[in-house]
Amino acid sequence: MPRHHPDTVSAVLARGRLGIPAVVFFVVAAAAPLTAVAGGATTGYAVTGVLGIPLAYLVVAAVLALFAVGYVAMSRRIVNAGAFYTYVTRGLGRPAGVAAAMVALLAYNSMQIGLYGIFGAVLSGFLNDRFGMDTTWWLCAFIACAVIAVLGLLRIDLNGKVLAVLLIAECAIALVYDAVMVARPVNGLGVSFDTLAPGNLIGPGLGAALVTGIAGFVGFEGTTVFAEETKDPKRTVPRATYIAVAVTGLLYGLSAWAMSVATGPDQIVAAAQTEGTDLIFNLVSPHLTPSLVTLGRWLFITSLFAALLSFHHTVARYTFALGRERVLPSVLGRTSRRTGAPKAGSLLQTALATVVLTGYVLADADPIVHLFFWLTSLGALGVLILMTVTSVAVVAFFGRTVHRDGPWRTAVAPFLSALALGAILVVTVDQFDALLGVEPTNPLRWWFPTGYAVAALAGLGWAFALRSSKPDVYRAIGLGADSATAPLRTPDSVRMPV
Repeated sequence: MPRHHPDTVSAVLARGRLGIPAVVFFVVAAAAPLTAVAGGATTGYAVTGVLGIPLAYLVVAAVLALFAVGYVAMSRRIVNAGAFYTYVTRGLGRPAGVAAAMVALLAYNSMQIGLYGIFGAVLSGFLNDRFGMDTTWWLCAFIACAVIAVLGLLRIDLNGKVLAVLLIAECAIALVYDAVMVARPVNGLGVSFDTLAPGNLIGPGLGAALVTGIAGFVGFEGTTVFAEETKDPKRTVPRATYIAVAVTGLLYGLSAWAMSVATGPDQIVAAAQTEGTDLIFNLVSPHLTPSLVTLGRWLFITSLFAALLSFHHTVARYTFALGRERVLPSVLGRTSRRTGAPKAGSLLQTALATVVLTGYVLADADPIVHLFFWLTSLGALGVLILMTVTSVAVVAFFGRTVHRDGPWRTAVAPFLSALALGAILVVTVDQFDALLGVEPTNPLRWWFPTGYAVAALAGLGWAFALRSSKPDVYRAIGLGADSATAPLRTPDSVRMPV
C-alpha cells in the first residue's frame, strides 16, 4: 500500500523571511503591551481585587526567564513550528506530545478568540462616543475576523512589518502615559510603591494575580513557532525570546504600578471596577493634549488587532505542524503556493472563531468578562500547563542526549522552572474562582481546568489509536518537515521515547 503525504510545497513553511526584530515584533505583538496595560491589568485589578498586580508581572517575568533557559536550549536543536508539541514529543514521547498538541490548540484558540470580545467592545465604544455611530461590539469583531482571515494568507514578512509599526507606537505611548501618571500622583501625596510590596500579592488572590500576569505574557513563547521561517533559527529564537520577556515584563510592571500611583494604592481596585479599560486614558487626559489621548485610544485598538493577528498566525502554524505529520488531516499541512502561509490552518482558525463569536452573540454574553477575560484566562492556564510540562520534557530530552550545553541550561534551570511553574499552576487551579470572579461553589471554577484534562486525554487516546492503526504516521510524530519522507524506522538522531 503506497504512503500518501502532502506534496512538497506542504512540507515546509517559507524559509528565511524573518530576522530577530521581526520575530520580536510578532511575539511581543501577541503579548500586546497596551492591551495588557489598559485591558489586562485594569481587568485584573477589578476582577481579582488584588493590589499586587504590578509585582505579579515582575514575578512572572522572572519565572519565564528561567523557563526560557531550557526552552531556547531545545530550540537550538529542534526547529519545528509545533513548538510545545514537538518539544514534549521529543522529551516525553509521542502520546504526551499529541496530548500537549490538543492542549495547545485549545489554549491558543481561547486566547485568540477571547481577544475579539475586548476588541469589539473597545472599538464600538470608541466609534459611538467619538463619531456618534450606533454600532455593536459583535459587528466590529466580525469585521476584524474577516480582515485577519485575509492577512493570515499573506506573506509572513509583510505581516511582520505591519506589526512592527503598531508595536513601536503602542510601546512609546505607554511609556509617555507612565511618565505622566508617576509625575502626577494622587492629591500630590508623593509616589507610592505599596503595590510592589510582597504582602499585597500573597493571599487568597495569589493564583488569580499570577495567571493574570501570565496572560499578559502569552505569545512570548511563540518565537519557536516561527523558527522555520527565520533566517538563522539557532541565533534568532533565543535572542528574540529573551528580548520579548524583558521588554514585556518591565513595561507591564511599570505601567500597572504607575496606574496605582495616579489613583492611590487604596483606590486602584475601585477605580478599575468603575472605569474599566478607560482608566488609564482618564488618568492621563487632564495632563495631555486631547490628540495624545485619542492617539492612545487608537493604539489600544490597533494593539488588540495586532494581538489577534499574531495569535491567529500561531494557531495556524500549530495546526499546520499537526497536519504535516498527519496527526490531524493532511490537508491542514498544506501551504499557499504563492505566499508560503499555512493556508488550511489559517482558514480553519477563522472558521472556528466565527462559530464561537456567533454563539456568544446569540447568548447575549458580556464581551469583556465572559469572552475576553474568561477565555484569555483559560488560554493562559493552558499555556501555563504547557510550559510546566515542557520544562520536564527538556530535562528528559537532554538526560538521554549527548550534548555540550552544560547542566544549567539542560537540567538545573528547567528543573527549577518546572517547580516554580508547577507551584503557580497548583495555586491557580485552586483559586480559579477568584480569577473568574465567581463564588467558590460555582461549578465554572472546575469546568475550565477540566477542559484541558479532556483535551489531554483525547490527545493520548488519539496517539494510541495511531500507534495501532497507522504505525507509519505514529513514527513520524515530532519529526516536522522530515515527516513527509520519514523512513519506516525513526533515525537514531531523532530517537524519542515510545
